[in-house]
Amino acid sequence: MLAPSILFNIGSFPVTNTLITTLVIDLIIVAFVVAFNVSMSLYPKGIQNILEVVYEYFYNSTKDVSNKVKVIYPWVITFFLFIVIANLLGQFPGFESIRFITSSGENVPLFRTATSDLNVTIAFAVISIFMCHFYSIKYTGIKSYISRFITFKMFPIFMFVGFLEFIGEFTKVISLSCRLFGNLFAGESVMSTVSGMCAFGLPLPFMCLELMVAVIQAIVFAMLTMAFMSIMIEKH
Repeated sequence: MLAPSILFNIGSFPVTNTLITTLVIDLIIVAFVVAFNVSMSLYPKGIQNILEVVYEYFYNSTKDVSNKVKVIYPWVITFFLFIVIANLLGQFPGFESIRFITSSGENVPLFRTATSDLNVTIAFAVISIFMCHFYSIKYTGIKSYISRFITFKMFPIFMFVGFLEFIGEFTKVISLSCRLFGNLFAGESVMSTVSGMCAFGLPLPFMCLELMVAVIQAIVFAMLTMAFMSIMIEKH
């Protein structure tokens, strides 16, 4: 089912199983950050080593493409952490086996992978592209920003190119959101079907594939955000 299941309503606001999962992910990130700060050491070991590798990889990658690393990097690492945790959380055995009885008597999963909800991925994409334009105006100026889309140089060629650039900003939202949603929803559907056919053995290779897809899709979203922001911040 494409749409998430509505568990209950708070007034006119529907609380879905993907929203519950999103709140759980937020709590996991907050708890993890607090625990990491408490146990941080000058001589890293274990999970701190892994985290430092991840942080340095994205930091150095951002530094290689833009001189506004302090502006872009927090968004890149935040998107990556949230999406990768959301994707991996959905791969835990029994994650969607916990059931909830709605007020209408419907038996639905209490949790569902957050990124398998198109509403969530569209929200991520909109935030990503909106901040690209916000920083473009802030660091290049409104005149330079407008000239990306409207210019009379070499008329009408650059005017047409500007129109394509304008349309391209909308397609970025569609591509970012649909790529993430499509991969996770398809994987979730395949795992559900395979697990229904055979509970043991057969799902294992598909689960390994989904774990790889979960990490790759998080990296792709973070890297594309990095690229879009670095392009929009540069005046040329």
